[in-house]
Amino acid sequence: MPAMLIANTTFTAIDFESAGTAPGKTDAPVQIGTCTWQQNLGCSDTWMSYIHTDQDITWAAQKVHGITHQDLKDAPKFFQLWPSIKRRLKGAAVVAHGHGTEKRFLHAFPGHGFGPWIDTLQLARSAFPDAPSHSLGELCEMLELSEKVSQLVPQKSWHDALYDAAASIILLEHIIQKFKLDSLELKHLLHPDTSLWYKQRH
Repeated sequence: MPAMLIANTTFTAIDFESAGTAPGKTDAPVQIGTCTWQQNLGCSDTWMSYIHTDQDITWAAQKVHGITHQDLKDAPKFFQLWPSIKRRLKGAAVVAHGHGTEKRFLHAFPGHGFGPWIDTLQLARSAFPDAPSHSLGELCEMLELSEKVSQLVPQKSWHDALYDAAASIILLEHIIQKFKLDSLELKHLLHPDTSLWYKQRH
């Protein structure tokens, strides 16, 4: 089977916002956002849903994302979103900025088989080691990508799951284009060898 090239790969970024951790309770997702990107088609299929939970949203979490139980009143439960999630992630390279939370919440669907996973936090640390911060927001500001994200998902802002997913995919697109990675195999995004990246630019 021939190796998959970056240029031929479908990438779907995913982000969750959560209820926050409380003593004696596990965290729960309250919002999901996804955004798909392909080299030849650009960004497409931006999708967001709130997620119903009976768990209280902590004050600290609400302060970050602003989501209240009123927002979740008529939202579907997480398992009801499985068809929508599967349609967007199956067959795609899954993208997240620091993918620990996203992987953890998707474990609610045993054996889902999504992946490979592309971590834009790891990629940004490799591509821009001298950046003062590798947080998603500060990277997008430094690289002048925030306006492009806002155009893709208007009326959204940071710590909205759709906005953060869109920002992750725009950051990935920027790295692929800046370092001319589209002709390389997908594995170079899984385990970045930046010496090869910089050769690609010349």
